[in-house]
Amino acid sequence: MSERAARFVAFVVSALCAVLSPCLSVSVVVALQDARSIVDEAQRRTESQSQRYEGAIQVIDAKGKVADKTWVFRRLGSHGRSRSVLRFTLPAEVKGVALLIVNHPDRASDQWMWTPALERDRRIALQDRSTRFFATDFSFEDLEERDVDQYDYRMMGEEAVDGVPCWRIEATPKRGRSSQYSHSHLWIRRDNYAFARIENLVRGAVARRLEYRDLRNVDGIWTAHRLEMADLRRGSRTILTISQLAYNVPMREEDFTLQALRFER
Repeated sequence: MSERAARFVAFVVSALCAVLSPCLSVSVVVALQDARSIVDEAQRRTESQSQRYEGAIQVIDAKGKVADKTWVFRRLGSHGRSRSVLRFTLPAEVKGVALLIVNHPDRASDQWMWTPALERDRRIALQDRSTRFFATDFSFEDLEERDVDQYDYRMMGEEAVDGVPCWRIEATPKRGRSSQYSHSHLWIRRDNYAFARIENLVRGAVARRLEYRDLRNVDGIWTAHRLEMADLRRGSRTILTISQLAYNVPMREEDFTLQALRFER
């Protein structure tokens, strides 16, 4: 084919695409999306220098028994290099128990837990990250930050969650990223790139499912105010309801250290 003919063919193809693009099926559009870029954009839209909220927790066991707890969460820093402190405020038997998480861009986080009743802090070993965090359905690993660079991604297509169109993406931990999960399935909303659901799998079976509900725009960041973590192996679930949420509030670096963890603020 001559160069002139090739240019003409390219022109015809591009013209046809311009005419037909409104009629392209959603499945074709999804197929053209890059899974990594979608997760990257989802993370970019949640960037903030700090975050604070108060959490009300309901732990519902397999028999329907309910246990209530409350905590305060604070985070300083951006994705991959942040520090966060989670501290229980109720009930009395867990008041003051706190967890310090130091996230890293290239490996699992460092974690320490302070228990006032014992007047002792302890480092959470990697092999213990799969255990439940203080009788909730969140494991220690689930409380870590999921940085986009620590996983490989594969597009699985699209699937609605609660009637909202979502991209469904598989995330597999990169070599060197220690995890109890072999891979995860992510549902990311197509309208605002917010997470709608995460399923964490162990040996091909879903171990935990996290649902994001009651989505609100706070300081330009779409944030779920009700999260439900279900442990499918135990038959239990934990509902976290968020209030008093704020982003980019002033915080001090010295409040996110092991020494500061020992003192309630």
